[in-house]
Amino acid sequence: MFGIIRPCRCRLPKGLAKEWLGHLCGLCLALRGTGGQVARAATNHDGLLISVLYDAQAAPAEGRSGGGWRTAGPCPLRRMRRAEVAQGDGARLAAVVSLLLASAKIRDHVADGDGALGRPVLAGPARRVAGGWEAAGARGGAGLGFDTAVLVTAVERQREVEALAGPGTPVLTVTEPTELATAAAFAHTARLAGRPGNAEALAEAGRLFGRIAHLLDAVQDAEEDRRTGAWNPITATDTPPARVRQLCEDATRGVALALADAEFTDDRLVRALLVGELERAVRRTFAQAGGGFGPPPPEFGVPLGQEGAAQEEHQRSSWCDCGGCGDLSNCCGNCCRCGGGDGDGDDGGCCDCDCGCCDCNC
Repeated sequence: MFGIIRPCRCRLPKGLAKEWLGHLCGLCLALRGTGGQVARAATNHDGLLISVLYDAQAAPAEGRSGGGWRTAGPCPLRRMRRAEVAQGDGARLAAVVSLLLASAKIRDHVADGDGALGRPVLAGPARRVAGGWEAAGARGGAGLGFDTAVLVTAVERQREVEALAGPGTPVLTVTEPTELATAAAFAHTARLAGRPGNAEALAEAGRLFGRIAHLLDAVQDAEEDRRTGAWNPITATDTPPARVRQLCEDATRGVALALADAEFTDDRLVRALLVGELERAVRRTFAQAGGGFGPPPPEFGVPLGQEGAAQEEHQRSSWCDCGGCGDLSNCCGNCCRCGGGDGDGDDGGCCDCDCGCCDCNC
């Protein structure tokens, strides 16, 4: 799995962990329905945010208690357990967006000659897969009233912007195409859910989320890109690491403010992911990055004099990376104990899997 939002079970209590997993599995199954079995490889942690946003805005009869969810059969990734999974327009839109972005990523890797896709024997099949996913995404988007040309155009503009960028170019010029693409996807969840009044606020949340995702990806790759000479927006524009971090932190606050302007039927999971987990993603990425990005500063908004406590809390709650902690059925599936939990993630129990993600002072 890939993506910047990687919640641990112990941070999603009261049924939210199962709901998150239901959206992840729903995205996987929607990808199969939209692009075939191989398309399930495009399943990612960030793509399911589209499904979560739709579900949070949908009327109760269309949400979890109604036709928006179904019981899926056993899956090896769930240790052959059945599960309630998201379905319907939200999951399908998430699949469309994931397919188009995965297609663009494959094309970029082929064009740049990255890794195995740089070999001629694999480049041709990779292009065919990317083309098939793009076509499937376009068909799926048309069925949902979503103009996928917005995403395709953004990808094409991204290449043009990067080709023109150099020292002194504002790094936000480079992130703009990504911002526009995510803004369009977030806003369309409001239209699908019958909440057109939310479109503007969610477009702003999506724009800022796209900025963060683009910058964090660049931070994660910065050291390797320097070593290999690959293009990186931060080094190409000579943007100081402190400026990159400031942009990410400002954007996380902006996402929270934008969500406050939208109306939801149930926003608990939305806020857990796009507020709490997004802040943790920023801290985690900078904490783990080399190349002069340095250790994480104190918790956002912590009063002076409490920096040490915030740093300690960060080390416990934000460095969790035991296999991404996205496999809620494995990594943390049976280890939530010190909150009195039984491992189902519904009771506030914390993770005891030695990955540094406990939040309960144990």
